Amino acid sequence: MESMTRGGTRWKRFALVMVPSVAATAAIGIGLAQGALAASFAVSGQEFKVTAGKLDGTGFAQYGGVDMGYKTMDGDDKTKHPVAISTFRSATIKNMCQSVVTDVPLLGKITLELRAGEGSKSVEAENLYLDITELDGDAKFTNIDIGVAAKDTDSRRGGKGPVVKDEVLPNGFAQQADRAVLTGVKQKAWATTAGTFKLGGLKMRLHKGDGPKVECY
Repeated sequence: MESMTRGGTRWKRFALVMVPSVAATAAIGIGLAQGALAASFAVSGQEFKVTAGKLDGTGFAQYGGVDMGYKTMDGDDKTKHPVAISTFRSATIKNMCQSVVTDVPLLGKITLELRAGEGSKSVEAENLYLDITELDGDAKFTNIDIGVAAKDTDSRRGGKGPVVKDEVLPNGFAQQADRAVLTGVKQKAWATTAGTFKLGGLKMRLHKGDGPKVECY
């Protein structure tokens, strides 16, 4: 496992995989649902799918970057991936689904599916970072500013936006907005991290196989 720095804070990564710690993963999910873990987490090491009925976030910024992933035992660094990094100071998510597929020896492909924020429940996140490779949906921005430097996405708004990740080129192209509302979201990502992440009405399921019937889409 690899730690990383964002905004001067060390962030611990762990992978949501089925082997060897399904029980530990379930315990972490339950803790998040109950608000017991006010800490960052990440799903990384392989691409996964996410859907959301609605994401309403404040302090939005988006810029290009590289997901650093993790190094293999022999030091292979091929896990680096170009991504579009979407960040929110705070966000409320409804009808969220997250799924990741793992090829388990002797069992074949197993899909871990997490759902939360259904019905009267919601998902609440602070200092949310999404390392995205694909995104479909509808978006509405309030006070959007396109073409700023990545290093200015927080300072130009008086600290209202998320802090830019250290591995991003400071003068790279970026956009920002006071508020972003996304609906009908379907995306693929390499990592999700948050300062705090509370999953209301969490449901976790393990499914045999992969594809639209067991994944989020």
